[in-house]
Amino acid sequence: MQKTTKTGFRGLTVYKKSFALAMEIFEISKNFPSEEKYELTDQVRRSSRAVCRAIGEGYRKRQYPKHFSSKMSDSDMANTETQVSLDFAKECNYISEKAYKDLIEKSEEVGRLLNHMVENPEKYIPRGAGNNSRQ
Repeated sequence: MQKTTKTGFRGLTVYKKSFALAMEIFEISKNFPSEEKYELTDQVRRSSRAVCRAIGEGYRKRQYPKHFSSKMSDSDMANTETQVSLDFAKECNYISEKAYKDLIEKSEEVGRLLNHMVENPEKYIPRGAGNNSRQ
């Protein structure tokens, strides 16, 4: 189970890892060709950031397990979209094989953490929230 503290969603391991990955993708995508500015560059940045946004949104609704699981699933979907964009970046030779493998490995770790959250929403219910599993 991921630790939740007074820092809220920012204290979640999955948030920290996905945020760091999004920032790494931002930095590496600065080297993409200018003709990709409104295509691959924009898309990989948006999808990697969407992972973090969905985690934050879902965390605020964690007292409702079904909604929480749905938002974490949305986050995982954005994570997969990021991986597809990284596939294109590698095949277009915008990133090295080494950088690609490193980014994909980090993304897959985020995916495993998100999957745990989807499958175990009860572990993230705030204390005293009761059982609102019908929501």
